[in-house]
Amino acid sequence: MYKTILVTLDGTRTDRTIIEHIKPLAKWAGSDIVLLHVADGWAARTYGADAISSEITEDTAYLKKVCAEFHAEGISARAELAYGDPGKEIVKWVEQKGCDLVAMSTHGHGFLADLLLGSASRRVRHSINVPVLLLRAKP
Repeated sequence: MYKTILVTLDGTRTDRTIIEHIKPLAKWAGSDIVLLHVADGWAARTYGADAISSEITEDTAYLKKVCAEFHAEGISARAELAYGDPGKEIVKWVEQKGCDLVAMSTHGHGFLADLLLGSASRRVRHSINVPVLLLRAKP
């Protein structure tokens, strides 16, 4: 059913909501997990994969830590780092590499905040043709 699940992470506490929800689903379905974080700082947006910054170093370490957490529970997982606008890069990843489910935590902004701040989840759910699981982060 869900051979490959793309789990998007933003490096904040909201990630715990989707991580803890996806673990039992991945075990049940025998899914391969891809953990994707989009670095969106100045260096990442300007230099892409050539960026060197503390943000990139921290993001890489975070992805390795979360990936190890999945492995420790016997779940196949790999991590990828993208660079630029999160919504745009997630859509691009799905279009180029494909998956059976995209799983994301949301911050739970209201409509007005989403318009002002942008919303990666809004862009993703309106731009791809695979199921999207959105979970509002626990307070």
